[in-house]
Amino acid sequence: MSPLFLATALVFAQPARAADCPAPPNGWPTEDWPDARAEVAAAKAAQIQALEDYAFTLQGKDAERKGLRTDGVVIIHKGRVVYERYGRGFDASKRHLSWSMSKSFTSALVGIAEKRGALSLDDSICEHVKASRQDNCAITVRNLMEFASGLDWREDYENGGSYQTSSVLAMLYGEGRRDMVSFITAHERSDAPGTSWRYSSGDATLLAGVLDAVLRPELGRDWPWVLLLDKLGMKSATWERDGKGVVVGSSYLHATPRDLAKFGYFYLRNGCWAGEQILPEDWVARSTRVSEPIKLKSYERGQDDVQGWQWWLNRPIPGVQTELPFPSVPEGAFAARGHWGQSMSIIPSKELIVVRTADDRDGSFSLDTFLKLAIAVVEELP
Repeated sequence: MSPLFLATALVFAQPARAADCPAPPNGWPTEDWPDARAEVAAAKAAQIQALEDYAFTLQGKDAERKGLRTDGVVIIHKGRVVYERYGRGFDASKRHLSWSMSKSFTSALVGIAEKRGALSLDDSICEHVKASRQDNCAITVRNLMEFASGLDWREDYENGGSYQTSSVLAMLYGEGRRDMVSFITAHERSDAPGTSWRYSSGDATLLAGVLDAVLRPELGRDWPWVLLLDKLGMKSATWERDGKGVVVGSSYLHATPRDLAKFGYFYLRNGCWAGEQILPEDWVARSTRVSEPIKLKSYERGQDDVQGWQWWLNRPIPGVQTELPFPSVPEGAFAARGHWGQSMSIIPSKELIVVRTADDRDGSFSLDTFLKLAIAVVEELP
């Protein structure tokens, strides 16, 4: 090996310097967030009241499950917590099930694994896990990131279709829970990988299985904490596992709203934390572009369903949809979202993160309206 090649390799092998990942003005909230709630409450009382009048309006008895059932809201502006409130018996210390917000964490961990050289987005899944059906070896890591595996997956919940035909319910609660990778890869395909978009908890959970296969041998079964959660100071985070001990990448991360906001801040800071570039430098940009398969063919996609790499985007879809999913919110915003009203929204142009945990059941909640009211709380703040 030549001295020049060795020197070049050593340069690229070095971790990012603090100068490449500068501290934000209010520091890194690894331990806790700087607190500006009192001053914002005094300056923005009317806007806060409007937000609360919308989000905290439980209708009837709690057991009836009607209306907006907000469990917690945390707003972070320029690295400071400027608003926080809880409902229905929750408080700042209590974890909340994030449901499909978990998928965005899984996406981030793929980026970290790529940066470590543990996998490539163009790897076949069968380079890392055993597929129940050999033809599913055509599926790549990239296909899973884009919900483009082509698997004939039924993402039906409690109000859609038959419980007996739902792939996701069988995975989480039925035969699939013992070994989710085997269960997912036993599905037949309806399309060639990469040619269609279908929202799938199977794709996200299969991703977690691939990650477990490449990271557990070196880092142990707690690799999500070693590589990400502990670094961000997400001390509340727990993540349920299947019968094989693999974290359920689609659905089962639990954390407090304050800790969920740290993940948002991590993306707002381009994958930097405490002087370390944890994600590849271009990962956030790549993750928040509209995925290619969604432009080609999609299954059961609504107007709000614009996705990148397991993030929901406030962008048009070139050649398909000109309208923004959330017209009251600046273009370029993106969010991790979950069942029953969970959301962690990042609005880069406002340096804003808005977390909401909830138990909505009736479909009356509007994320667009909620974020419009949250933006009003921080408008004109220093």
